[in-house]
Amino acid sequence: MKPHRLCMTHHLRPHKAYPVELAQFHSADYVEFLHRITPDTQHLFSNELARYNLGEDCPVFENLFEFCQIYAGGTIDAARRLNNQLCDIAINWAGGLHHAKKCEASGFCYINDLVLGILELLKYHARVLYIDIDVHHGDGVEEAFYFTDRVMTVSFHKFGDMFFPGTGDVKDIGEREGKYYAINVPLKDGIDDNSFTRLFKIIISKVVEMYQPGAIVLQCGADSLAGDRLGCFNLSIDGHAECVKIVKKFNLPLLVTGGGGYTKENVARCWTVETGVLLDTELPNEIPENEYIKYFAPDCLLNIPNGHIENLNSKSYLKTITMQVLENLRSIQHAPGVQMQEVPPDFYIPDFDEDEQNADERMDQHTQDKQIQRDDEYYDGDNDNDHNMDM
Repeated sequence: MKPHRLCMTHHLRPHKAYPVELAQFHSADYVEFLHRITPDTQHLFSNELARYNLGEDCPVFENLFEFCQIYAGGTIDAARRLNNQLCDIAINWAGGLHHAKKCEASGFCYINDLVLGILELLKYHARVLYIDIDVHHGDGVEEAFYFTDRVMTVSFHKFGDMFFPGTGDVKDIGEREGKYYAINVPLKDGIDDNSFTRLFKIIISKVVEMYQPGAIVLQCGADSLAGDRLGCFNLSIDGHAECVKIVKKFNLPLLVTGGGGYTKENVARCWTVETGVLLDTELPNEIPENEYIKYFAPDCLLNIPNGHIENLNSKSYLKTITMQVLENLRSIQHAPGVQMQEVPPDFYIPDFDEDEQNADERMDQHTQDKQIQRDDEYYDGDNDNDHNMDM
């Protein structure tokens, strides 16, 4: 995953997640290793590289840890803004790295910002729904919540033919308290807009009806688009964006992230259109002049044509998958309850010295947002954990 592609969408300014925040899901030793490793020193850590699965499709690059801090901080910030009712929809196109595991990297993913964001949302919501429309199975998120009913994971993905990561069979449904709370919709090559959106609407509508989540996290991996270098679906941007429209209509707190996408000009197109969808703004098809315009030549248009891969998803196959998923949904406890406890404080508590701020200097929205806190967010004495933070 090349951070460069993010610049083609827009610039982001989240806080950099602290190691202690990353360790809310990941093991402390793994976080510490990511913090320490550099391209110049990796030859000294061959055993650790193998243990944590770095190299190959998870290369070590300059400022790797800062990259992780930025995209994870964005998703954590998004969840906290939703929790504090500062917005109804929060977007982090830099996030969505759904393959990362507790103790290892996987599939271009190092830190699983989605899991960290969901953990934040669970402080305020009894149930969180996670939806994944990346072409690859959202295995890291599913694995993190495989044994709980407080998070339902729903992944629509290519399955079979040794396609990465090789997980996500319709029979994988969760275990123990999480049994039936993992939903997998395995698809074959070439699925088109009509088939995908029809399937998506039927399944997600039933999931929301039965599970009644308090918040939704939607991973919008753009490698499910037609023409992606690593994908194999026929989705147009409009078809992909239709899934975003469907989820938005539930009017629940919504955290939207990016994900995969390896034809970078189409990634930027897709997330631009979907930003418009989330803002109820219809964008013109002509892309305005900008410093990356050469990537969109010669047409310089937002829309892309549908793909021409043969659709191997027959009506009977899709009907069978739908019936299996709906049958599993009938087995769940309707809207499982949970005993809510006192909400723990956020780890990230920004410090501002009001005396040092220039009252005549205009403050940008991002800075203003950072100064908003709940009444219960600061503690004195023994409850003040600020001094224990790894800055």
